Amino acid sequence: MFSGTSFQTIDAKGRIVLPARFREQLGETFIISKGFSGCVQVLSLDEFDNLREKIKTLPAKNAAALRYHVIATAVEVSPNASGRISIPQSLREIASLDKEAAVLGMDNRIEIWNKDKFDEMIAQSQDDLDEALSMLNF
Repeated sequence: MFSGTSFQTIDAKGRIVLPARFREQLGETFIISKGFSGCVQVLSLDEFDNLREKIKTLPAKNAAALRYHVIATAVEVSPNASGRISIPQSLREIASLDKEAAVLGMDNRIEIWNKDKFDEMIAQSQDDLDEALSMLNF
């Protein structure tokens, strides 16, 4: 399970350091692809395979949408000796990743957000948060 948030810098070559606690769980090689809400997501090989298998069970129209969104943008990566991974230019453009990034543990995956977009999304989600808390009687 991935949890927690850290803020990292993306260098001029599109490399970012993933926190050591995340790298330990991901293994030596993992998948980076387009996320679902304006971010880039990082998945272990096992979790990516699980997602692919779940996609296969969907109706063709829905499966195709997810294949184009996630599988077609997926790239296998490995961290270098400094713990950095390279985010492909195409994925950096999709998620507007430039210098400052928020790296989030999201249970079964990691999300990498443009920090400003992340801050904006959090601010805009307050109503949804309030409703969710109410549903949980929290």
